[in-house]
Amino acid sequence: MTGLGQTLATLARRSLDSAQSGVRGTARMVACEIAPNPGALKMLIHVPAGLVPGAPLVVVLHGCTQGGEAYAEGAGWLTLADRFGFVVLCPEQTAANNPNRCFNWFQTGDTTRDAGEAASIAAMTRKAVADNAIDPERVFVTGLSAGGAMTAAMLATYPELFAAGAVVAGLPHGAAANMSEAFGAMAKPKARESAAWGEKVRTASDYAGRWPRISIWHGTADTTVRPASADALVQQWTNVHGLTGAPHKARTPQGRVFEVWMSPSGEPLVENHRIPGLAHGTPLKTQGPDGVGTAGPFLLDVGISSSLEIALGWGIAQVEVGSRPATLTDSDGSSAHGSAAGNHRRSSQPAPDGTAPQRPNAVTSVIENALRAAGLMR
Repeated sequence: MTGLGQTLATLARRSLDSAQSGVRGTARMVACEIAPNPGALKMLIHVPAGLVPGAPLVVVLHGCTQGGEAYAEGAGWLTLADRFGFVVLCPEQTAANNPNRCFNWFQTGDTTRDAGEAASIAAMTRKAVADNAIDPERVFVTGLSAGGAMTAAMLATYPELFAAGAVVAGLPHGAAANMSEAFGAMAKPKARESAAWGEKVRTASDYAGRWPRISIWHGTADTTVRPASADALVQQWTNVHGLTGAPHKARTPQGRVFEVWMSPSGEPLVENHRIPGLAHGTPLKTQGPDGVGTAGPFLLDVGISSSLEIALGWGIAQVEVGSRPATLTDSDGSSAHGSAAGNHRRSSQPAPDGTAPQRPNAVTSVIENALRAAGLMR
């Protein structure tokens, strides 16, 4: 088995062109000047033609050795943006900041509010909202690996900016404070009580409002960022949301299991998607009506359209709902049907074609998304 140090050394030796071979951008994103920019990041943005006022914004954070547009294109976010009418913002790391082009999620100077890379991403987000008449209640963030860890940091340090986030093969906020600790955290995060993990989020800002929702995506075969990081993320965010009970669980016939922790009103606040056999990367489904993205390094075609599922969960994408029933089961095996409470901070803006947006049962939609990904529902 390849060791963590050897894996990172291999990544460090790769040139940018080699790392992005097979997943190249298509010049669909525009570079923008941004100030302040204390983290010295680049700002790339994609605004679909015919964007309507009040559209959503998705901030997409790439992984190590990747570029912003290449990852957004490969993970399917640019295709989804054109299809459903939302803006994609890609903060992009530079080799001057990090030789592997990783976001510096392990440096406190870059993950502290009003400082470093976190402050730059926040400034870009505010600019994208202002310049494109974005609905501020429908701003989301997602990222892979180092970008996933930075996603967790953004949800902690700037929670007022985001309605929800999705962390793919990432780590919890506060998992490391330097490079040495980062190596250890990737192999196995420090054992902490849930309250201690939650406190790292609560003390990251003086925010007193509703916390963003989060979905966590991780492969069981990830040897770069071990699945224990997903467990720590679950600890952190269930504590932040004050969720103390057992999760509801769902399983597809093909063996995919995920967990959902809900508010008393039935609103899904924390989701944990553990993908059997998935190595380090973003899970894709590139074929079929729900297929988006292009397979490549750290973009793994395993028959699960994670970007589409995430967009569906955020309420910024729509699909035809089949007639197959979908239910959650409690950990004791009993049936549990969610309430009709929708995702919080969701506006009633029309879809790009002018029709009224779909407002499915929030819990049912989580299950239906998984069933579609497994080919069990159209």
